[in-house]
Amino acid sequence: MAVRGLPLVVGVDGSDSSLTAVDWAVDEAARHRLPLRLVYASLWERYEVGVSESAVERPSEQVMAENVVASAAERARRRHPGVMVSTEVLPEDAVVALLREGDHAAGLVTGSRGLGGLRGLLLGSVGLAVAARARCPVVVVRGDKAGLAGVHERILLGAGDPATSDEAVRFAFREARARDCVLDVVRAWRRPAHEPAGHPLLTGELAHRHEEQASEALDDLLDEMTAAHPDVRVRRATAEGAARTVLLRRSAAADLVVIGTLRRHSHFGLQLGRVAHTLLHHAHCPVAIVPRRV
Repeated sequence: MAVRGLPLVVGVDGSDSSLTAVDWAVDEAARHRLPLRLVYASLWERYEVGVSESAVERPSEQVMAENVVASAAERARRRHPGVMVSTEVLPEDAVVALLREGDHAAGLVTGSRGLGGLRGLLLGSVGLAVAARARCPVVVVRGDKAGLAGVHERILLGAGDPATSDEAVRFAFREARARDCVLDVVRAWRRPAHEPAGHPLLTGELAHRHEEQASEALDDLLDEMTAAHPDVRVRRATAEGAARTVLLRRSAAADLVVIGTLRRHSHFGLQLGRVAHTLLHHAHCPVAIVPRRV
């Protein structure tokens, strides 16, 4: 993850998906020696009716939220007693709350789906908005049993444009080092549509040229970090095809897939491309979106 001492923040709502995220996050916090912060956010005050300011009883949604975070905290402590766990219940919009929490966090962790309705914290739209706008790394916990259990002992890094990938590279190296596992770095490439199909020899030469360019881009991206972390086992690969297709297929043999994205200060809309969207919805393992700000 990121700066030691800052908490790893998890959005919880009591759903199975958010509890899976808690399990993944407390493992991650233990691995990186980070405190864990569990946050429930909902606009229940806007929808509670029949409760006056002088009422003795607390709003039912607040009671439920407190029970949810308390249960999640107990679950985390049982799993890793040595991890410091704190909780917070926030009566505000989930996206706003999590984005603010992310400004003071080593990273944000969410499940892939929520309860739905007004009580749902991690609706698909909320998780997507957080992944698209947070200024810290965001991990969406999803995938099959093997990917969630981390049995592959492999981190997958999608090597994109250097302008968006440098922070992701550092993140992936830290993860591989902390887990003592292999770091697979993949650069996808495609031949431009305007290139002639032509003679097989000519087609082969053009393909070889594009593959060499992809390999050189990998070297430029990785050489500095590889030299700085000689203990990390790095496997470099190039693959012809759309990046989202290549990474989705390879995520079936990974415990975490990492990709970079760009955050523009002046842009407040969603800032995710097709690769991120595909992985967030279909990857076979948890997905880390690592921003680089400009």
